[in-house]
Amino acid sequence: MLKQVIFNNIKNIWGWKTARKILVISVDDYGNVRLDSKEAREKMNQAGLKIRSRFDALDAMETKEDLEILFDALTSVKDKNGRNAVFTPFALPCNIDFEKIASENYRKYEYELLPTTFKKLSEKDTLAYDGTWNLWKEGIEKGIMIPQFHGREHLNVKVLEEKLANKDVEVLTALRNRSYTSISNSGYSTINYTAAFDFWDSSENVDLRKILIDGLHQFRNAFGYKASHFMPPTSKIHESHLSVLKEEGINYIDTNLIHSQHQGLGNYAKSYNFTGKKLKSGQINIVRNVVFEPTDVRGFDWVNYSLKQIEAAFCWRRPAIISSHRVNFCGYIDPNNRKIGIDALKELLKKVVKKWPDVEFMSANELGDLISKTKS
Repeated sequence: MLKQVIFNNIKNIWGWKTARKILVISVDDYGNVRLDSKEAREKMNQAGLKIRSRFDALDAMETKEDLEILFDALTSVKDKNGRNAVFTPFALPCNIDFEKIASENYRKYEYELLPTTFKKLSEKDTLAYDGTWNLWKEGIEKGIMIPQFHGREHLNVKVLEEKLANKDVEVLTALRNRSYTSISNSGYSTINYTAAFDFWDSSENVDLRKILIDGLHQFRNAFGYKASHFMPPTSKIHESHLSVLKEEGINYIDTNLIHSQHQGLGNYAKSYNFTGKKLKSGQINIVRNVVFEPTDVRGFDWVNYSLKQIEAAFCWRRPAIISSHRVNFCGYIDPNNRKIGIDALKELLKKVVKKWPDVEFMSANELGDLISKTKS
């Protein structure tokens, strides 16, 4: 307990200050097809693909009901300005085109745009997915969902293509079940199979830069506007890409407090970051200082655990930036998982507005804009 209190305070010592009580909720992985369905999970279990995390077990594409229940939670409270709580979904505009890959006998990677994914899901399961993409757009119009960039897709293309070339059993089994999860290893000590911008040799960054630029363009195609804020999948991207990101309109980069950045061939360099830190490339760092993962069963009282982190941030006159994941609010595989996550979210929001009636809800990019104005 004491150790956690100390850490809650230490991580708020440095950074941009404000007397305003600003609350941001950054949620990763929206728009990503990881696990197709309960049936797909059962078939992969039978084939020997193991569940290694709650993401392998529960992280399915958001349904219409998921969004309806989430929107109800976000609109259940208002801040001092009369604004509802807002999610910043760090979203992926592209997914694996499972049908095209299958038609080409699993020879190479192909992707599709997010609206196409929702169209296919709607045809496959009308009850769950019909109208989901329209609801997404409604949430954006109402300002309760303000998506920002999380990469083109939540997978490492190099790893996937190499495994397709080698007819990897795990990958083929997952793809045949319209999923990309439960892959036991990437084949590289420095690459996570879900980390889009991980690499082994620094020369690979040439191709990764093309994926990055294409992803930003596809984000605009999917969501109708340019992203200005970027959180890379698994929070890792080489610093050499930052100038290109800046040219493409990315002004804010989410980074870990203590960031270990791969330099190539297994060599790493550490950086220490804080919200408001100006990078050489011109962007501003944003560091999340509150963790909220209510379906991660570690014996935590997640509401009070997160509330104490918010309190520490406000005590140090920092914005409270919550870090979370879509899996906490998914109910397609298990509706009880969603109930746990949404109930906790509602409770947290109600306690926040009661304890701090002067709280202000913002999206992550809006916070970035505010910091940028005050630092210029």
